[in-house]
Amino acid sequence: MTKATQVDILISGGGIAGLTAAAAFGAAGFTVQCVDPTPPITDRDAAGADMRTTAFLQPARALLEEAGLWERLDNHAAPLQIMRIVDAGGDLPEPRIVKDFNASDISEQPFGWNLPNWLLRREMLGRLNEMGNVDLRLGCATKTLFTRTAEARVGLTDGSQTSARLVIAADGRGSPMRTAAGITVKTTRYGQKALAQAVTHPIPHANVSTEIHRSGGPFTLVPLPDHNGLPCSALVWMERGPRAQELFEMETAAFEAEMTDRSCALYGPLTLASRRTIWPIISQSADRLYGQRLALVAEAAHVVPPIGAQGLNMSLGDMQVLLDLAKADRADLGSARMLERYHRARFADVKLRVQGIDMLNRASMAAAQPLRDARAMGLNALYAMAPVRKTLMQMGLGVR
Repeated sequence: MTKATQVDILISGGGIAGLTAAAAFGAAGFTVQCVDPTPPITDRDAAGADMRTTAFLQPARALLEEAGLWERLDNHAAPLQIMRIVDAGGDLPEPRIVKDFNASDISEQPFGWNLPNWLLRREMLGRLNEMGNVDLRLGCATKTLFTRTAEARVGLTDGSQTSARLVIAADGRGSPMRTAAGITVKTTRYGQKALAQAVTHPIPHANVSTEIHRSGGPFTLVPLPDHNGLPCSALVWMERGPRAQELFEMETAAFEAEMTDRSCALYGPLTLASRRTIWPIISQSADRLYGQRLALVAEAAHVVPPIGAQGLNMSLGDMQVLLDLAKADRADLGSARMLERYHRARFADVKLRVQGIDMLNRASMAAAQPLRDARAMGLNALYAMAPVRKTLMQMGLGVR
């Protein structure tokens, strides 16, 4: 006979978003099952470790605290006090405009805190393993979805079945739960790829996140705690696909020289401090954020290029709204009314942010000199108007 489990909430997907959701809803007293086909890699040097980082912006911290996660993450986090935008779009790869957006202009706290994804998984799993009302099924995936008015029934690849009042699809841009619910998506492909790795450098980052624009996409250095006694940053380097692949396959010494050149040597010579990873850049948004007994969150709902730390923070915005709705009326968990409210609360903001980041990415990709000059003029103009500058910072944090 098929083994059956009954929970309040089933979460399809055990990435950063899914694990955060499991901790948050578990801490709120709901019974939770979280499944993912790939057991998380929690060792920095293990094959397949996720070398990307996540910057949790200010609003996300409250959710992490509520989930009992922040106390495990705080000591590992590098604060992001200044967002530095550099335009290097002139004839030579050197800074021609440098503008600092300082969190102190709008807040007593940093913009956010940056942590490696492999470490996030390690600490989140540690938290979830303490929680008796969270059932982790790692190495197991969702397979089928059958919904009724009162519940959803989800078939898993281990042959078992789970009944839940609410299914949260946090299972990525190719979400099987979204597909099973017949929800369509709009996808934009840029012909870009992103390289992600950790680097060390002789000049300290001083908690400054630096985004350098030339062509092909942003080159972003985000502070990390020191590594082997040296200042360390996470690097996300977006380029057009063929160029990104060429960089990915370069010998280490040549790649380090290319990194240093593209960074305008702002922090001195850059040295690889991890493996290189590469992934394609797309923009994607679901046509609606819910189905019967199903809520789409994170990359199942929206995918954006890695600009301005918006991706996961949009995802945590999804979680916060869902959690608040669930706690406000526990008897109504997963109902059509609750899910329609979730959709209304998130859809317009998600759409606006997806469109805004699409525009920023296209501007950063510009290769023609007149377009690069126009981008530099725009940066100068926006920065010069203090009220506009502060509004942009608040919008970036998601507080406006």
